[in-house]
Amino acid sequence: MTKINLLPWREIRRRERDRQILTGSALSWMLMGLLVFYGWLHMNGRIDFQSGRNDFLKKETVKLDKQIKEIREIKRRKEALLARMEVIQQLQSNRTQIVHVFDDLVRKLPKGVYLTSLKKKGKNITLAGYAQSNARVSSLMRSLDASDWFANPNLNVINVTPSGESRVSKFTLQVKQVKKKKQAALGQQSSTGKTG
Repeated sequence: MTKINLLPWREIRRRERDRQILTGSALSWMLMGLLVFYGWLHMNGRIDFQSGRNDFLKKETVKLDKQIKEIREIKRRKEALLARMEVIQQLQSNRTQIVHVFDDLVRKLPKGVYLTSLKKKGKNITLAGYAQSNARVSSLMRSLDASDWFANPNLNVINVTPSGESRVSKFTLQVKQVKKKKQAALGQQSSTGKTG
């Protein structure tokens, strides 16, 4: 006798297939959720890491700005100190020079010439005075030109005026104050000797 299967096997198979599809869908949704959650955690971790780096860089930038300001202040102080040192060195080198200038001026002053005023502006000296004759003024100019401490005497004004029974020449001349010519020449010779 033939056996007849009366069980609804197609319906059971369909339910089994639906259950497998539902289980696969649920698993894929769970897997997708896990992947999205992992991506979210990973991106938040990267963002936090980058934010930390940005904060670190901002703090270091602030420190560097402070250090740059300190360096600029130190450079400014250094330049001020160097300028002061240069002024002090010039004063030290010029301290004895004015004594030599006055001493040499007195030695170069010929007889019959009298100074009434002396004005110094920078390296220029203006001398005013009286001389018994124009020849004595010329003699003064020659001796100043031959001096180690003076150069380029230039006569500005000379007037002959009566003074009692005699006549005198009232003069004004300018002369340039220089460092001692012999020392300057020795310095140039030593520098050329070193280079040569």
